Amino acid sequence: MDTEAAWNLRRIVLSVLFLLVVALPLYPELYGLDEVTPFTQLVSFRPQLLVLVLVLGVAMLLRWNWRIAAGLVILLALTGGALIAPRDLSKPNPPPAGSRVLTVMAANVLGGGADAAEVAKLISTHKPDIVSLPEAQVDVRQEIEAHLQGLKYNGYTQQANAAVESATSVLVAAGLGSVQFDSEKLDTGKVSAEQPGTPKPGAGAPGAETIGPVQQTSTQFGHIVITGGNLGKLRLIAYHGYPPLPKDVTIWKQDLQIVKDWCSDGPPTILAGDFNATTDHADFRAALGRHCKSVAPSVGAGLQGTWPADRPALFRTQIDHVVATNGLLPGKFRTYDLPGSDHRAVIATVAVPG
Repeated sequence: MDTEAAWNLRRIVLSVLFLLVVALPLYPELYGLDEVTPFTQLVSFRPQLLVLVLVLGVAMLLRWNWRIAAGLVILLALTGGALIAPRDLSKPNPPPAGSRVLTVMAANVLGGGADAAEVAKLISTHKPDIVSLPEAQVDVRQEIEAHLQGLKYNGYTQQANAAVESATSVLVAAGLGSVQFDSEKLDTGKVSAEQPGTPKPGAGAPGAETIGPVQQTSTQFGHIVITGGNLGKLRLIAYHGYPPLPKDVTIWKQDLQIVKDWCSDGPPTILAGDFNATTDHADFRAALGRHCKSVAPSVGAGLQGTWPADRPALFRTQIDHVVATNGLLPGKFRTYDLPGSDHRAVIATVAVPG
C-alpha cells in the first residue's frame, strides 16, 4: 500500500473512532450506557449538545486533514436534529365533535418556594380542571387555595415520607364532581428506617385533607390517583418522579417503571407533573411505550424547556409533562413563569372523545 493510501485509510479509521466518541454522550443508549452516570444526566440536554456538535463539525472544516471527521460529525448532528424536529413541528389534530376538552396544569412549587399568589393567578386565569403540584405540602396547598378568590377546587395531599420533596398535592375543579383520591402504598412494615412514615414537625402532618397517613408509596415521591365523579372511565394521576441523581439512577428507573405500568394497563389515563425525565431518556420513552404520549412533542412544543427555570430558554430541558394514553387527543401545551420555583409551570389541553 502506498503512503498516500495508507494515510487516507488512517484518516478514515480515526474519523470513525472520533465519531463514535462524539456520539457517546449524545446517544448513550446505543452503547448500553444510558443508565450510567454521567450519561443519564447529559442526555437530558441532547438538543443543546447537538448544536454544539454541529458547531464543532463546522469549525473542523477549517483543517483539511480533519474534513472526513468533520463531515461525519456534521452528518451526526444533522441526523439528530432531523429526529428531534418533529417535537417542534408537529401540529395537533382538531378534537372530534362531541369531545370533552380537559385543561391540565402542573407546577413544581419547590417545597413552597414558589409564590403561592402567582400559582393561584395562573389557576384563576386558565381555570384548569386539574392542577398537579409536586413538592406542595398541605400548608402550601392551602396557601394557594386561599388566593383562589372563590374558585371552587377540592384539594388533597399525599406525602410519601418525611422529605419535603415527597409531598404531592392536587387541586381538582369542583365541576368534575365527587371524585375519589387514592395512591398505591407500600406495606408500612417494609419501609426502611431511612424513610420514616412519620413526618417531621411542620412537614404537612396528616389530617382530614391528606389521603391516609404519611407513608411510603409505590413511587418514591408519591402520587395521587383521581377517579370517579364526572370523569367516567378516565383516570387522572398527579405524579412526581425521582430525579436521576448519580447514585440513585436505579430509583429513578423504578419510578418510571410505575409510569409504564399505568400506561400499559388500566383505563384511559392522563398523568401530569414533574417526571424528572425527558423525551431523550430511553427509559422515559420505554415507559410511555406504544400506549402513551407526552402532549408537548405531539403538538409542536417538545422543545419548550421547563427546568432549570433560572436559565435562558435555550439552556432548559423539558422534564415537566402532561402524558395521555392512546385515544385521548393532545391539544395545546405552553409553559409559564413560576416565581420562586426552579421549574416553569405547564398547562396543556387534552380532548376526551365522547
